[in-house]
Amino acid sequence: MLINLIFFIKFVTLSPLPKKVAQKYSKYLIRITMQHNDYNLKDALKKYFGFENFIGLQEEVIYSVMEGKNTFVIMPTGGGKSLCYQLPALLKKGTAIVVSPLIALMKNQVDAIRGVSESNGVAHVLNSSLNKTQVRQVMSDIENGITKLLYVAPESLAKKEYTEFLQTQNISFVAVDEAHCISEWGHDFRPEYRNLRNIINTIDDVPIIGLTATATEKVQEDILKTLRMSNARTFKASFNRPNLFYDVRPKTKEIQKDIIRFVKQYPGKSGIIYCLSRKKVEEIAQVLQVNNIKALPYHAGLDAKTRANHQDMFLMEEVDVIVATIAFGMGIDKPDVRFVIHHDIPKSLESYYQETGRAGRDGGEGYCLAYYSYDDIEKLEKFLSGKPVAEQEIGHALLQDVIGYAETSMSRRKYLLHYFGEEFDEKTGLGADMDDNVRNPKPKHEAKEQVKLLLEVIRDTHEHYKAKDLVKTLVGHANAMLKSHKTHQQEFFGKGSDKSEVYWMSLIRQLMVAGYIRKEIEQYGVFKLTDLGRAFIKKPTSFMMTEDHVYETGNDSDIITNSGGASKGAADEKLLKMLKDLQKRVAKKHGVPPYAVFQESSLEDMVLKYPVNLDELTNVFGVGEGKAQKYGQEFVSLIADYVEENDIIRPDDLVVKSTGVNSSLKLFIIQNTDRKIPLEDIGKSKGLNLEELIDEMQRIVYSGTKLNIDYALDDLLDEEQQEEIFDYFMESETDKISVAFDEFEGDYEEEELRLMRIKFLSKVAL
Repeated sequence: MLINLIFFIKFVTLSPLPKKVAQKYSKYLIRITMQHNDYNLKDALKKYFGFENFIGLQEEVIYSVMEGKNTFVIMPTGGGKSLCYQLPALLKKGTAIVVSPLIALMKNQVDAIRGVSESNGVAHVLNSSLNKTQVRQVMSDIENGITKLLYVAPESLAKKEYTEFLQTQNISFVAVDEAHCISEWGHDFRPEYRNLRNIINTIDDVPIIGLTATATEKVQEDILKTLRMSNARTFKASFNRPNLFYDVRPKTKEIQKDIIRFVKQYPGKSGIIYCLSRKKVEEIAQVLQVNNIKALPYHAGLDAKTRANHQDMFLMEEVDVIVATIAFGMGIDKPDVRFVIHHDIPKSLESYYQETGRAGRDGGEGYCLAYYSYDDIEKLEKFLSGKPVAEQEIGHALLQDVIGYAETSMSRRKYLLHYFGEEFDEKTGLGADMDDNVRNPKPKHEAKEQVKLLLEVIRDTHEHYKAKDLVKTLVGHANAMLKSHKTHQQEFFGKGSDKSEVYWMSLIRQLMVAGYIRKEIEQYGVFKLTDLGRAFIKKPTSFMMTEDHVYETGNDSDIITNSGGASKGAADEKLLKMLKDLQKRVAKKHGVPPYAVFQESSLEDMVLKYPVNLDELTNVFGVGEGKAQKYGQEFVSLIADYVEENDIIRPDDLVVKSTGVNSSLKLFIIQNTDRKIPLEDIGKSKGLNLEELIDEMQRIVYSGTKLNIDYALDDLLDEEQQEEIFDYFMESETDKISVAFDEFEGDYEEEELRLMRIKFLSKVAL
């Protein structure tokens, strides 16, 4: 039959049929031949890659590429995208060009392809990392028909010397990997990608295959339009990764401790921790290292050799954890990553999905943990504020979806898949119970009346206010902004005083996600009503508000078990009560409020760590050497007796050691406040804003070191005001600023109260 088939192909292609008819029959016969010789493709798959069968849509995609069709592939990380162009490249005549965004990604894939061939020349990179001799070798291998895959960055492909060379070669097709980089609405936009089609046309008129792991319908449309391949065959696999467990936790001051405890649940297992800044990458990597976890940093600030070395050590399992900025991992083929942690919430759900997709690529366990604080969202919004309006609009729209994912009480899997245009049954779908919301359903309550009130306040204040001012209006706390607009004299002022500020802030965010209100782009942070919001005012309907998604504050997060579930850290309530009683006795003896001895969070940490000497006590949150020496002996003696009497095995692995990274900053702050340098100047010299500087100053005094900031306070408050606030802290049962703010009914700014608390602790508690 095969001989007859070949004869028929020759007859059709050589016969005087019209050209279009002949081409149609030729392509039809190619398809038949390929299907008839299906075992040959599978033999090639087995020969080169060692697999018995294709998975998912791979086979259909490869047929399309082999037929010379423009092809567009949307397939989740771990779905086998690379094989879709690697196998056709090995089988077709000529060299396939693979456009890839990162040198690290190219290196990884070239190494993999060379591993399935007898010749290293089968795959090459062509980029700025090569010297002239290496470039000549690459060109020689292409000319001699040795190279089947040539990996290039778009910037390299645009170089005249390279395009002129490639024009003279037999190019089989062009694969555009990580094609979402083309789209302005994608999560990793690269302007150089926008001109790819023009560059490809200068080389040859060849088929294109675009591939991405994350693409909403808008991004898909943008990719196809920019590559001018609207006629492409599109293959879209399911985005569901049923083996991944999704978890979002509040980002608190205890985050480093929580990360250490989590990672130690996976001894010897591979994981990735993503941070948005290089500084945070270095800090977290060092914290892991001093806590006996094999970890390395990865970011653009490291030289290329160091980055490559760290990546290789991770792939070769010489280290367990990579702490990285978002570039790491794009296309890295490591199947057994067991967890992906987002220290900072990412800028878009596309980015989040792709980064979490690097976990569990082998089908095994994959835990995706993200820490969320609205403060992080506000920082990302501030980064956008200086950019062109069009770019701001895109960035804000993407951020709203991230907020929605973090704050939603529905199945996170359903939310993610819906975002990518895929429906999911949260009761029967694969992996339906694999997220924190499904395992621990969040309570809701009817908030129709509160929603109506909030929307009316936005309307009646002429849509001029940001979230903070709206909340103040609702609870009835007049600040300078409200007084200047005489809002405090309006009938609606204080109408929501039966609810807390935290409640109203949470409702604002949920209404924003639901589409009732939006943030104005030009007037940064100002809220406007949408058509949906205006319609709600006229005809209110049910609005079920999630009760417990308040991420600004919180104590220790849950400890995650290896099974993927969550169990609360077992606090020893009996010991905690004993410590609180001792705290009050010591406070009375010294004539200070109980919180000035040790904060409540410090007592809770003692209950987890059971420190039995002063050295161990300094590893407790908020306890420095000074405070340990002054107040600590009675506490560690009590704990030591309790441990002995109750045969308690102390959890040494939960003692998170400090890196000492901040010791130089601490010394700098102490020296410069002693010299009476303005606080703003101290902060600027270390790249800190005033809020961040006050955070550092608080850490210093809470750990037992005095700071003299009288000179700074004298510029802010007169003697009578300072005395009023000082007396308040002396008599108060708590040092929480939110309580102090309520007590003074907005008479003082938050930073004034925080600075006075620092003065109070330095004068009285130390």
